[in-house]
Amino acid sequence: MDGIAGDSSQNVNTHIDWTPQVGLEFNTLGDAWNHWGNYGKQMGYGVRKGFLNKSKLDGKVTTRGFTCCRAGVRGIDKRNHLYTRHRYEVRTNCPVRLHVSLVRETGKYKVYDFVAEHNHILHLEETAYMMRSHRKMSEVQAFEIDLACASGISPKATHALMSIEAGGRANLGYIELDQKNYLRTRRQRNLIYGEASCLLRYFQEKINKNPSFRYAVQLDAEEKITNIFWADARMIVGYVYFGDMMTFVTTFGTNKELKPLAVFTSFNHHRGVVIFGATLLYDETIGSFKWLFENFLDAHTGKKPRSIFTDQDAEMAKALSEVMPETYHRLCTWHIMQNDIKHLGNLMKDDSHFLRDFKSCMFEYDDKSEFEEAWDKMIEKYNVGSVSWLDGIYKLKTKWAKCHMKNAFTLGVRSTQLSESINSDLKAYLKSDLSMMEFFQHFERVVEQKRHKELEAEFHAREKLPTLALKNSPMLKQASHTYTPVIFKKFHDEYDYASVIVIKHRNDSQLVHEYVVGIFDETREYKVLCDHVNKIISCSCRKCETFGILCCHALKIFDLLDIKMIPSTYILKRWTREAKSEYILNTTTMNMENGVNLNVTQRYRRLCPMLVGLATEAADNEDAYAFVEKMVKEM
Repeated sequence: MDGIAGDSSQNVNTHIDWTPQVGLEFNTLGDAWNHWGNYGKQMGYGVRKGFLNKSKLDGKVTTRGFTCCRAGVRGIDKRNHLYTRHRYEVRTNCPVRLHVSLVRETGKYKVYDFVAEHNHILHLEETAYMMRSHRKMSEVQAFEIDLACASGISPKATHALMSIEAGGRANLGYIELDQKNYLRTRRQRNLIYGEASCLLRYFQEKINKNPSFRYAVQLDAEEKITNIFWADARMIVGYVYFGDMMTFVTTFGTNKELKPLAVFTSFNHHRGVVIFGATLLYDETIGSFKWLFENFLDAHTGKKPRSIFTDQDAEMAKALSEVMPETYHRLCTWHIMQNDIKHLGNLMKDDSHFLRDFKSCMFEYDDKSEFEEAWDKMIEKYNVGSVSWLDGIYKLKTKWAKCHMKNAFTLGVRSTQLSESINSDLKAYLKSDLSMMEFFQHFERVVEQKRHKELEAEFHAREKLPTLALKNSPMLKQASHTYTPVIFKKFHDEYDYASVIVIKHRNDSQLVHEYVVGIFDETREYKVLCDHVNKIISCSCRKCETFGILCCHALKIFDLLDIKMIPSTYILKRWTREAKSEYILNTTTMNMENGVNLNVTQRYRRLCPMLVGLATEAADNEDAYAFVEKMVKEM
């Protein structure tokens, strides 16, 4: 394949006789070459350019020869005579040729010699498109291949799709091998200055499109890149709205060099994944983590989350305590369970209930004294008092035990599964041999998928209103119009549970009333304090403080006091339909493309959706179809 052609005649009109004749004139040498190529494709042979003579006076081409691709003979093989893998013979000294000369008076080129008889078998019409000289890939086709590659479509599937779009492989203009060669050449071209230069160029392009894009690169003593952090404009906007809690974990290698990818994530108002930034950490030390967290805060104007969930990395924990001392640092319970199985698997054999008891200590006890009592019983029952790992995890109990988690704003999160879901999506696209640029393309696609999920959730939230169990309840009506559907469902469940809450004890003698409540036929009790004048309420379960919606215990007391609407104090904006109504300055996407100076691919990208829409509309009506077809042929 000769490469990418800006303009080439790939489809020969079989109704035209392209046979040249002596005396035939062409306006330019290009016209003569195209005519020779079309004739060769029509007849079933490949073409080549032959001799060229120029005038010494003005440098113009005076004579030019075009031949069959099998003209001439192969030279002597100068390789070692013991070499056994010889190439196939393709030259047959074919005499077919077309010679043209310059007519000085008119400036045209005239055929003065033409030989049409071949000394070899010609190709079938069905296989003519496979000949090397007739294969050309346009810039637009190359752009479509790039898009398909960036979308995770395999090269084989890409070629099949584009063949169907072109009306068959013969109409495509190139073969699958050409596509493979193009992708390899593109990768080599991208890496000509090394991955570091490609990376910096990628970041600069992002900044040119939107100055709100942020990135940071950390270098080692040898001026080599060790760590990379980046956040685009929409990540920065998302953090403004939903950056009160986030998860962060480094557990996923992006390629064969196992460069660990870490992503800052949280919940949006539909409880979907929202991403605040990402990093490639080559060096997971305290210094690297401090550099990362400082640059993360710098990108997000210094705003710190109220709480953060991570894995059990001691270096990360030390860096967090120094950079974000006010932020509640919590550990992922899933990672703790995995480490529990890894270190204490010998205690889980046969009919042992050690894992069940350990989970109970982690998830069941609201009261600290109950937790301590259960922990001591587990230690004594399994005789594991001297186990170093268990002793170490106990010292970190404030970061994972339920009774201690009541002091943190968690949104119901207990693990880093949000980050893990990003890693899971990336695994479907990433391969071990990806270059840095290809990795970023795939990462962008995964991020875009998450953003599209949020748009889908927003669409359904506006399209459908939730069903109310009690259709006349003012509070449920208010909640259904205030909260997003997924949050309303959780509030609705709490409202339903409130119907089975009983008041076991009450004290109305003080300004702040005290109630002891619990679920009917259950022994567990909760204390609710309520200032009914100012409509201020708090419950010992602390669901409102940790998750952001009122619990069933508080709703029971509100119902007792005839409070029929949710006080605005207890409506957390991040869970509402209007969570993203605030205006954020300097983060809108900027379109830096100039309509006059667009290149081929940019023009194609703009025209494509318009023409596809036109074709869709025209196909529904015979008259419209006939009109569009006529105009296309004229153009």
